[in-house]
Amino acid sequence: MLKALIVEDSRLARVELKQQLAAIEGITVVAEAASVQEGISACEAHAPDLLFLDIDLPDGSGFELLASLDEAPRVIFTTAFEEFALQAFEKQALDYLLKPINSQRLQQACERAMLAIESANRSEKMTLDSQFFVKDGRNCYLVRLGDVERFEAQGNYTQVYFDDNKPLIYRTLNKIEPRLPGQHFFRVSRQHIVQLAHIRHIEACSSGGLELTLSSGARIEVSRRQTSLLRDLMSL
Repeated sequence: MLKALIVEDSRLARVELKQQLAAIEGITVVAEAASVQEGISACEAHAPDLLFLDIDLPDGSGFELLASLDEAPRVIFTTAFEEFALQAFEKQALDYLLKPINSQRLQQACERAMLAIESANRSEKMTLDSQFFVKDGRNCYLVRLGDVERFEAQGNYTQVYFDDNKPLIYRTLNKIEPRLPGQHFFRVSRQHIVQLAHIRHIEACSSGGLELTLSSGARIEVSRRQTSLLRDLMSL
């Protein structure tokens, strides 16, 4: 889940926003704060991915809070003041929501945040703890890479297998492969990339390749071309 922190001096406003966020897939509120200082402490303690930040706070402004952080999370401003919108976007805010907050606008802002976080990570090599956002119809997932058993090519799409889910993402396997940590993931064929830790059994095939049995019970064939590489990798 994407970890969110609410910084808002009004208790009722915090309660209402938290209730609205509870209805949005992929977001969980890990802490609340009512002032700049409380917000700084909460950021240090919880390292949120997303900050819902009021501008007018009892001991300063939301902008002062951001300036006090060594590394600020992504920010969605929630305020009753229209006049600070330009300044907010100069601070790289993802969105600027005016109170009372419309639930549909909040949903759109959260989806934009998830996509922005994923996009920021695309150019970096992922680790097993890296997370990426998948939207499959009405379902939204924030997936930890270490939970992925395999990726399967489906034309211009890729099917991602994790837990009991297998949503499609609009990205080819060739674009996904360079970002995966090579010590954990292996391209077994043109169709599949598997996480090595999920291999439970390896069996030789009559074709000269190998057949893998994964954690889920799925059986995946390794191409002859990749078989020798996999044997070397796993010291077979």
